[in-house]
Amino acid sequence: MSTNIEKFKGDLDKLIFKGQLLFEAMQRDCNPEEYEKQLRKTMKEQYTTFIKKLPVFSADYQMWYSEALALIRQLLPDRMADFAKLYERPKTTRKEITHENYTIEDYLFGLIITFGAGMESAIPRFFQQLGILKSAKQRFESSLFDIKQVLQADLFDSELEAAKELNKKGFMRGAGAVAGVVLEKHLAQICANHNVNVTKKNPGINDYNQILKDNNIIDVKDWRFIQRLADLRNMCDHDKKVEPKKEDIDDLIQGTERVSKTLF
Repeated sequence: MSTNIEKFKGDLDKLIFKGQLLFEAMQRDCNPEEYEKQLRKTMKEQYTTFIKKLPVFSADYQMWYSEALALIRQLLPDRMADFAKLYERPKTTRKEITHENYTIEDYLFGLIITFGAGMESAIPRFFQQLGILKSAKQRFESSLFDIKQVLQADLFDSELEAAKELNKKGFMRGAGAVAGVVLEKHLAQICANHNVNVTKKNPGINDYNQILKDNNIIDVKDWRFIQRLADLRNMCDHDKKVEPKKEDIDDLIQGTERVSKTLF
């Protein structure tokens, strides 16, 4: 079974390759005649095949951006804001659209710059995004890369697989207890990732959940979702009058998987 480290590497390589094709597609969109003229010179007989492989930037970029942002959130959280800023239009009103404040989102909407260069101003923005994504790969080769969370993710995956087996065999309380421990540990790690101070001596799921909401790390929708998971976990650990159902534990395990894969 491949580890999360191998999975991250594979996903990252695919995203970088797709990003390079998107970069080519963007250049072609901005200046098709010059781009194809230069490409014919360098690629010659491979020119037609290469052109057919190019994605449509406006159709494929959003999916690439979402996947790349998720990986950067995991591997380079300190660069996530920089990556997003290159895409998003400023939240404050711009008096005019210039080369300096032009974004990839402007490009996708087909907005024209007020003065100076045209839509090609988005090219260096995307090139920077691709550079940030490539720098994430270097983390794997660096001795400074902290693999603790990646290894922890492997462990969590194994524990959740064990919980699924327990639930399948009718040991609902045991399965729910295992999933609850995974959820609690992951919420504790999120607090650590964001340098949130946890003062309670023995915090539980609800304690971490409230702290994350109070610090604007998760939104109300996620907070309520985790509350529901905490209730299911408590049913397994504390409420002896109510016997958990297999469907309840399925919800707890699947919910814990969702939280561990989407909230960091």
